[in-house]
Amino acid sequence: MTQASAALYRGGVTHRRLRPRDHRLNYRVFWLLLDLAEIDGLDRRLLLFSRNRFNLLSFHDRDHGDGSGAGLRPQIEAFLDRAGVDLEGGAIRLLTMPRVLGYVFNPISLYYCHRADGRLAAVVYEVTSTFGVRHAYVIPVPAEDQAAGLIRQGAAKALYVSPFMGMEMDYEFRGHAPDDRLDMTIDGLDAEGLLITAAMTGERRDLSDASILSAAIALPFVTLKVMAAIHWEALKLWIKRVPLTRQPPRAWDPVTIQRNARESRLGR
Repeated sequence: MTQASAALYRGGVTHRRLRPRDHRLNYRVFWLLLDLAEIDGLDRRLLLFSRNRFNLLSFHDRDHGDGSGAGLRPQIEAFLDRAGVDLEGGAIRLLTMPRVLGYVFNPISLYYCHRADGRLAAVVYEVTSTFGVRHAYVIPVPAEDQAAGLIRQGAAKALYVSPFMGMEMDYEFRGHAPDDRLDMTIDGLDAEGLLITAAMTGERRDLSDASILSAAIALPFVTLKVMAAIHWEALKLWIKRVPLTRQPPRAWDPVTIQRNARESRLGR
């Protein structure tokens, strides 16, 4: 498998909630795949993309990690060290939505963490709630899945992301490191089984001024639409009388560190 470097993925996000009311959504979006070591070079090469300054598309370090604007690679490496993962200088590639004309909201961004020989060593799932809270799930990739970039992972839910879902849940992640295609499925399971399933899919395009302009014209103000869609879907769930849950106190640690790829609360 040839690992993609900087790329733009155009595709969509689908969600389906199974209980207590069936609820589905499907939105077209795009993401950027950015090697953390190459972002400054992209800033110099591209007219329509910038780092830490306004542009049609831009990447701001403070939109990720601890929000301080400090270097992201040292932050991710510190997480990986806690999980017992040493990349030996390998690439860390971040899949995320950029700021579009200065605005962004990323429900989830993914760091694909590779060893020096290209094998996928770990994935960091950076989840941000509409309440302004961010949590990272740091999960190693088993040795048997690393060469193929195969993702079969799980984690206990640690961040309150929706008033329509409680905390007694597990996540299961399935997919591959992005290459010609992006594929990631996230299932949410509670004591009764599968509650919600979401999928991110996309087709790879080289990251260029032409691909940026094309995506921005086809999907204008996409990041603003993400936030609007979250509230619109919440209104529809409320109309369907899906019960509300109470927001718990924040987790004491904003990072979930796992050494086992499939740790969970429910014992699956």
